[in-house]
Amino acid sequence: MPGTTRIIPLGGLGEVGKNMTVYEADGEAIVVDAGLAFPRDEHLGVDLILPDFSYLTDRERPVRAVILTHGHEDHVGALPYVLRQARVQEVWATRLTLGLIKSKLDEHGLMRAAELMEADPDGGPVQLGPFTVEFVRVAHSIPDSVAVLIDSPGGRILHTGDYKMDHTPVDGLRTDVGRLAAIGNDGVDLLLGDSTNAERPGVTGSERLVGEAFRQIIPRLEGRVLVASFASNVHRMQQAIDVAVDVGRKVCVVGRSMRKNVNIARNLGYMEVPDDALIRPNELGEYAPGEVLILCTGSQGEPLSALVRIAYGDHPAVEVEAGDTVIISAKPVPGNELSVHDAINQLARRGAEVLHQEIAPIHVSGHGNSEELRTMLGLVRPRAVMPVHGEFRMMAAHARLARESGVAEDRIVLAENGSVVELEDGVPRLVDRIEAGVTFVDGLGVGDVQDVALRDRRHLSEDGVLIVVATLTGSNGVAGQPELIARGLAEPDAELLDEMREEAQRVLAELLEDNVSEIKLLQEHLHDGLGQLIYDRTGRRPMILPVVVEV
Repeated sequence: MPGTTRIIPLGGLGEVGKNMTVYEADGEAIVVDAGLAFPRDEHLGVDLILPDFSYLTDRERPVRAVILTHGHEDHVGALPYVLRQARVQEVWATRLTLGLIKSKLDEHGLMRAAELMEADPDGGPVQLGPFTVEFVRVAHSIPDSVAVLIDSPGGRILHTGDYKMDHTPVDGLRTDVGRLAAIGNDGVDLLLGDSTNAERPGVTGSERLVGEAFRQIIPRLEGRVLVASFASNVHRMQQAIDVAVDVGRKVCVVGRSMRKNVNIARNLGYMEVPDDALIRPNELGEYAPGEVLILCTGSQGEPLSALVRIAYGDHPAVEVEAGDTVIISAKPVPGNELSVHDAINQLARRGAEVLHQEIAPIHVSGHGNSEELRTMLGLVRPRAVMPVHGEFRMMAAHARLARESGVAEDRIVLAENGSVVELEDGVPRLVDRIEAGVTFVDGLGVGDVQDVALRDRRHLSEDGVLIVVATLTGSNGVAGQPELIARGLAEPDAELLDEMREEAQRVLAELLEDNVSEIKLLQEHLHDGLGQLIYDRTGRRPMILPVVVEV
């Protein structure tokens, strides 16, 4: 007798990031992906943004399994926080994804929080309570990505994860169109499909195109070559390393996350790098500029990332100068464009040539464009479609593609985070809503900040605020003593105020002497220096707001 399956997205709908979807049947639950998002400028003091997974923590029975489609942070980054707060029996992931999350769980002291199981796309179906789950290989911008086929009491569901139809992937492991077609022949009641590039016409270029571009560009360069990309893009890094080795350059990996991922990928056999080709950042000075290639993080212009610190002359081991070339092999995530442009301008000011996707073929997306989404719809031939993984406009574009592919209007479900979709006898319908907000991670606190403004007010009420105003002259000097405005501090005496002024002057003088003039970096160093001084003298941590004015 047919049953019912409930599908509850907790994140990833109407937004890019924090992908997380719950499937429920017969009192059991499995979760596909547990991702995070990164804060925007208005999220003052927030480090990470997670889905609100209180729905899982409130369950009487433990979650049967968390299934991870691939190793990107927007699909796995929230896993440690889920395992800390919800009862989970198993975590299923492919070999590379498992390697990445083991490192993450080890850092959080959670290696024993759930049983870690390796998902094998060639290993056949797995029984998880009332769900029969099968993993289908797909190509993406990180190896070992899979779609998830879920046979459930309410119907047969295909959750694509992130994918593209790359016919010439670097590792030769294509999206398994044969298996997808066979799944379509057997019947799919509901497709949950990636919508990220649904608005873009045509097809996404193959990852090999980037490697070919590297082979055209890097051999003719004479100075240092810096390649910035996502730390998880193993194939992109491998292709850059291959070219560097072929032309006799040493390779230096800069950035904690990139070094960690390279080590994991090498240990698991997903990257091949000769030991004698790698050098440490502190060894760069032993080689001429034309003898090295540097792989680094910071392709999104993140403050204090390796590339941004290099751009502003604030990195302890790497610098750029005239004759060097920086290849930014990534597209800015929406919202990061200004930060990336600022970094490009600073690199150009230092004399480097900067190549980015707008002027050179050095990046391709990991998500399929509209024609590839049509191909997926044609292979699977789902009776119903629920667009996921994208802003609402992207999901709406995916819905249009589904209609054009012959899916009936009443079988297209445009849901939101917190929507409860009931799949009964293969037919989906929206039946309810649950609370599905966000959880802020602020330092060691998880979920205790419900509203950023509230957090700021509490901070102000407890320790006060110190505003330090420093004026820079056009000749890279400091005009007079920095001005201090204290409100709510425990009556700083004249001696402490003098110490704070001297500390602010010292910090600014050292940075300007090192030609560090980027406002955000000056503000960061002022914040840290004054914060430590005040804590050492008073034991308090007021809100410190550095203001740097150029005249």
